[in-house]
Amino acid sequence: MNEHPSMDDLRRERMSSPSFDAVEYEAGRAEAILAIELAEAIRERRLELGLTQTQLAGRAGLRQPEVSRLESGGGTPTIGMLERLAFALEVRFIARFEKDDAA
Repeated sequence: MNEHPSMDDLRRERMSSPSFDAVEYEAGRAEAILAIELAEAIRERRLELGLTQTQLAGRAGLRQPEVSRLESGGGTPTIGMLERLAFALEVRFIARFEKDDAA
């Protein structure tokens, strides 16, 4: 039986490669975390309002697959899409830059 390496093994192997770029890796990781946090916030608020994905999509002028993709952490929403979603979810959309405490 052919055993496959674990995700941890693959990650360790990739990180030990001479071509590994730690800055690029951390940027991608931070982007993924942000996408997951956004997905959770959209889903939680939609459920608080008792809306289906289709109903939320209708309120926001989107299609249900777009809402599904966002709730799964996929895709990159535009500012306009986030504003429409905020309106549909009865919340405010606020985007800002904050100085990093470590900087």
